[in-house]
Amino acid sequence: MVNPIRVTAIQVGQPRDFSDESPDKSWTSAIIKDSVEGPVRVNFTNLDGDRQSDLVHHGGRDKAVLAYPHVHYQYWAAEFPQIEWNGGAFGENLTLANVTGKDVCIGDVFEVGSCVLQISQPRQPCWKLSKRWGIPKLAVRVQQTRMTGWYLRVLQEGEIEAGQTMTLTERLHPEFTVDFANDVMFAKPRRSEDDRHLAACPELSKSWQETLDR
Repeated sequence: MVNPIRVTAIQVGQPRDFSDESPDKSWTSAIIKDSVEGPVRVNFTNLDGDRQSDLVHHGGRDKAVLAYPHVHYQYWAAEFPQIEWNGGAFGENLTLANVTGKDVCIGDVFEVGSCVLQISQPRQPCWKLSKRWGIPKLAVRVQQTRMTGWYLRVLQEGEIEAGQTMTLTERLHPEFTVDFANDVMFAKPRRSEDDRHLAACPELSKSWQETLDR
């Protein structure tokens, strides 16, 4: 990374109910988030003012904070120009500058504000991202391009603020970039040797370890 990673925006949100053409097709999500100014408290399971609706797929210590590179929005603006892509559009808590999935690794530890965060896994886009924007193929395209973003666990609670930099303090697994982890998970056909190698990483989230071990 030539330039330091910078937090350009922070977003939080609460679960909301959405309905399609009929009540029986309603769904709940916290994917719509609002930008917040000033210091934000970061807890072991989320940010103050933020809550996940689906705790099976989106909650827990391994998925406390979702980060997404701001530069990827330039790509989505070119592919889907009908949408105004701004920070938080993918439901992330932290929109980051000067970084992509090739620059960071599973297990990387960062200090930002008074918090200590650690990358636990890439984000796996689900159908709700497609629903949010009315683009049926969006979640699949995110998976195909590997522009997923990533989750972080909180090693030390504290406060963060937009404009702060994230300082890399420890790199445990330089071989396991976020892009590499995505390549392993979404490979067709799956490569069993790579699956086992990545699954053995103790800093990888439990859910990804279990999926790769199947």
